[in-house]
Amino acid sequence: MNKLFSVEEKVILLTGGCGILGACMAKHLAKEGAIVVILDRDSEKGKDLMDEIISDGGKALFLKTDVLKKEILEENKEEILKIYDRIDVLVNLAGGNQAGATIPPDKTIFDLNIDAFRGVVDLNLFGTVLPTIVFADVMVKQKKGSIINISSESALRPLTRVVGYGCAKAAVSNFTQYMAGELAIKFGEGLRINAMAPGFFLTEQNRALMTNPDGTPSPRCETVIAHTPFRRLGNPEELLGTLQWLASDASAFVTGTVIPVDGGFDAFSI
Repeated sequence: MNKLFSVEEKVILLTGGCGILGACMAKHLAKEGAIVVILDRDSEKGKDLMDEIISDGGKALFLKTDVLKKEILEENKEEILKIYDRIDVLVNLAGGNQAGATIPPDKTIFDLNIDAFRGVVDLNLFGTVLPTIVFADVMVKQKKGSIINISSESALRPLTRVVGYGCAKAAVSNFTQYMAGELAIKFGEGLRINAMAPGFFLTEQNRALMTNPDGTPSPRCETVIAHTPFRRLGNPEELLGTLQWLASDASAFVTGTVIPVDGGFDAFSI
């Protein structure tokens, strides 16, 4: 059997692993034979996800965390090393938006809530930087590891309304490219860091923007679909191929990339 894309027995950490996309990724990786460590602040969802994976024959561990508190991440690291003795892959999924960091159609930039903007930047940027610093330290000692950040379509081109989220994710993309050089040049070619930039997927975070109260597509969603050559939103499962490629040795010479998974949205113009 060709093992090029194998993640079997790799210890894979997912911050924010209880969300719609994170849970989908965790279940897939476990089915592929990985040891999945779910890091999230929601203990109930985290334990439920862990139990579901284990009952399905997979290997999983849940640890409560806070991606904005380095001391908690350090505790997580020590517990993971105590059990598994290594960390092979980190997927930085933790992120989100706040209503105050968006600009509704009837408002302008002068109505922006700066505290909400700062909160979105903290969660998405520092919530990626801090786990990267904490867990990459293990990878450096191993001389091998893959970090996968989650950027966004809004990092590739500015989208209306989501100013805070777009700025934060653009910073995540920049940090990804910076760290590619930092890790490889100073610590060796076994250290890789890339980002996925999902297009439009329906999640709990964007549901209010993308759907009407009755569940039908909002005007914003209809505009998104009109500018997506595939003419639809993405399904979470459609992120899994890119995820597994970046987590596996199949992408051994790939670092510093930001890969759109968007049905052609970024390539389309009219």
